[in-house]
Amino acid sequence: MAGIKAVIYDCDGVLIDSRQANEAFYNQILRHFGMPDITPEQMDQAQFLTSRAAIDLLFQGSPYRAAAQEYQTTVDNVPFLPLIRPEPHVKETLTRLRPGYGTAIATNRGRSLSPVLERLGLAALFDLIVSSLDVLNPKPHPESLQVILRHFGIGPSEALYIGDTEVDMVLASRAGVPFIAYKNPGLKARRHIRDHLELLELLPAWAD
Repeated sequence: MAGIKAVIYDCDGVLIDSRQANEAFYNQILRHFGMPDITPEQMDQAQFLTSRAAIDLLFQGSPYRAAAQEYQTTVDNVPFLPLIRPEPHVKETLTRLRPGYGTAIATNRGRSLSPVLERLGLAALFDLIVSSLDVLNPKPHPESLQVILRHFGIGPSEALYIGDTEVDMVLASRAGVPFIAYKNPGLKARRHIRDHLELLELLPAWAD
């Protein structure tokens, strides 16, 4: 891990536990159109998609697909925010990383990202936040990581990307950034961690 200058995080499932909130969000949209609630299998897929891609998935073959896309842009995210929790030791780890390392987020979450981070007190702990609204191509396209690398003026080998899904693994591979898998031992990664504090043990500044 020598030479690392920036640590980049996925959001959902890594920084925050948002599954319950996302499930409630999609169920509100489905119920609005008289559709059945989202299944666990659909939720597994929707969790790492943009909201637009998730609606395409949930309304595939439905005559309400276009209307659902329009409706989802009007849904107020605020009622779902109390259902979101930070992952354990996130704030402590980020606080200790800074200012020795640059910190950033690369996520497929869109317009709800800012209120989520503000509510949880995480926004100020990042130098750069790249959501699906900030790029032309969402993950696993490498554009989001490329934007972050340019911001810090560093090469791919000088950053780490921490994620929890196959999409994150592919993103890191395509960008050439070393990948750290969080709570998912089934992913191919440079290292696997189950707690954010473990990251401090991997980085040179914290080796002692």
